[in-house]
Amino acid sequence: MRLIPAALAALAAFLSLDFLSAHRAEPDPTRRRKDGNLGDGEAGQKKKQPHIIFILIDDQGFNDIGYHNPTIKTPTLDKLAAEGVILENYYVQPICTPSRSQLMTGRYQIHTGLQHSIIRPSQPSCLPSNMDTLPERLREAGYSTHMVGKWHLGFYRKTCLPTRKGFDTFFGSLTGSVDYYSYGSCDGAASCGYDLHDNESVAWGHEGKYSTTLFTQRARRILESHEPTERPLFLLLSLQAVHTPLQPPKSYIYPYRDMANVARRKYAAMVSTVDEAVRNVTYALRKHGYYKNSVIIYSTDNGAQPLIGGSNWPLRGRKGTYWEGGVRGVAFVHSPLLKRRRRVSKALLHITDWFPTLVGLGGGDISQSRGLDGFDVWPAISEGAESPRQEILHNINPLHRRPNHNMSRSRTPRPKAQSGPRSSVWDTSVQAAIRVGDWKLLTGDPGHGDWVPVQVLPTLLGHWWNLERSVPSQDESSVPPKTVWLFNITADPYERQDLADQRPDVVQQLLARLAYYNQTAVPVYFPPNDPRADPKRHAGAWVPWADEEEEEGNHPGADKKERSGKRKRRKKKKKNCRLCKLKSFFLKLNTGMMSNRI
Repeated sequence: MRLIPAALAALAAFLSLDFLSAHRAEPDPTRRRKDGNLGDGEAGQKKKQPHIIFILIDDQGFNDIGYHNPTIKTPTLDKLAAEGVILENYYVQPICTPSRSQLMTGRYQIHTGLQHSIIRPSQPSCLPSNMDTLPERLREAGYSTHMVGKWHLGFYRKTCLPTRKGFDTFFGSLTGSVDYYSYGSCDGAASCGYDLHDNESVAWGHEGKYSTTLFTQRARRILESHEPTERPLFLLLSLQAVHTPLQPPKSYIYPYRDMANVARRKYAAMVSTVDEAVRNVTYALRKHGYYKNSVIIYSTDNGAQPLIGGSNWPLRGRKGTYWEGGVRGVAFVHSPLLKRRRRVSKALLHITDWFPTLVGLGGGDISQSRGLDGFDVWPAISEGAESPRQEILHNINPLHRRPNHNMSRSRTPRPKAQSGPRSSVWDTSVQAAIRVGDWKLLTGDPGHGDWVPVQVLPTLLGHWWNLERSVPSQDESSVPPKTVWLFNITADPYERQDLADQRPDVVQQLLARLAYYNQTAVPVYFPPNDPRADPKRHAGAWVPWADEEEEEGNHPGADKKERSGKRKRRKKKKKNCRLCKLKSFFLKLNTGMMSNRI
């Protein structure tokens, strides 16, 4: 009987724990949705698997779609969103590669080694080979998998290519920024080459064809040639639009002729090309018998850049920053399979959630996908259930520190409620951001924190630039720069009221969460450019250049046994070159920085 009071006390202590210290619950791989397509166990897998069409847009801002801003003409997108579920509390990463890697793997970038920046064309880097991908899991579930458009997840060896990462076919570009007509792509002024590929071969001869149109035509061809009643389809249409360069066809500019800002006018026209592309794809879905059993997901990969015509208004910040304008994404789901349609969802969602959500929706098995950071959020989307997600690690980037920072350390010990090794110090000069419940914490240098209504301005640069930016005066320059911000995002979505000084208790709890996540991080993998990548060495095209023997030997995300085997093979070759030594130096530097546990 003495055990009863003790048990009750333990239960009360458990229930009283603040949500800030709650650990992520592991998703149940056996769980199935309560809709008409999937049931439990083997019986559910025998039922119809939905066709999944994921449309990923590049650099579309929060204010760059018609249902947020009527000056942008997107009738197709507005109609699809209005008839589906608009995701208004949905988060992506602030730049291309991190968002795409998290979509493909369902893991935060601190768990793939890609937490610093994008993968540049000449960098010998890509997704870790030991991590499974979304298309691989869907293909195991019986799906035909296809990708059209921008990859931007590395290609230095053939095993990095989309067709080696789970896609049956690929047509598109491998680098991050490509000319819409010539398909030229540059990594600096000196390294330029052609970047359009069909599966694993260079697709020469398409110069002059507008990429959004070309990619849409390929997507429609895939839909036309596939038999929807025989096998489910997964199509990732990853359009290059609306990324720079701003190259819309002239006919799309005319409806925006009244916009005084030339960059905004061209940018808006490119959004309209996306709207037309989506209209053509949805028409093909209906024509060829996919639509009634399909799920269409529309998502941007990051916020817009106001300097080239995009707009995140009224959100703060821009692409490349951890303010809401950089990470809160435009997204919606349209499907006849949704149980509750025509509504706006405020459920907290993140781009990593698509992996377990779509694999589960397709009847796949995620039990072998270890270390997922995403959640199955289909009940939240389809039925309006509460989201299982309570927090989002936006990122921890140890290679990006606040410059001239001398007094940035938080001296409060880590709260005892936190499990795992103790961390008495968190270096707030390090760029990091986390969302827990209603609270959002940023440390280090989050990026330019402007609120820019650029679409109303006649020119891009002018005296307005500093209207809402805090510019330190000469007297303030000696004061250590600010490195901690705290916002109640639910009450203050535009991040105008910093509560860091008023709520130091919340600050410390969120710093402890950053320390917890940092203990799970792998070292940053950001190798120097490899001169062997230069297209001049490969008939003028960007193609894989490294031998397969060099495969991912030093990538922190690679399997230890795999790394050991590759090290032995490299020792046999006895390579001794300046580039190898340089790569080894940067790897040791990154590993050392991460091992200090911030």
